[in-house]
Amino acid sequence: MKVRVKAFARFREILGSDLPIEVPDGATMATVLAALRDRAGDRGTAIFDEGGALQAHVILMRNGKRVKRGDLDTLAEGDEIAIFPPVAGG
Repeated sequence: MKVRVKAFARFREILGSDLPIEVPDGATMATVLAALRDRAGDRGTAIFDEGGALQAHVILMRNGKRVKRGDLDTLAEGDEIAIFPPVAGG
């Protein structure tokens, strides 16, 4: 099945802006994050820590709703995953 990942701001430079990712049926967010870690390679330190986990400051969304850490719900065909660096401003 396919899910789409959209990366924003500096993460776009690391991952690309709009990525269709093929994952097996029954895949979870962890499957997508593993694919993104592979894609980012050495440049992924802004997104992933040394152990490969998502950095605490990274904002992750699924279909427009924020994903809580450890949310391993099964993904569905056509889900859209968005990944943002921290947002600041006034």
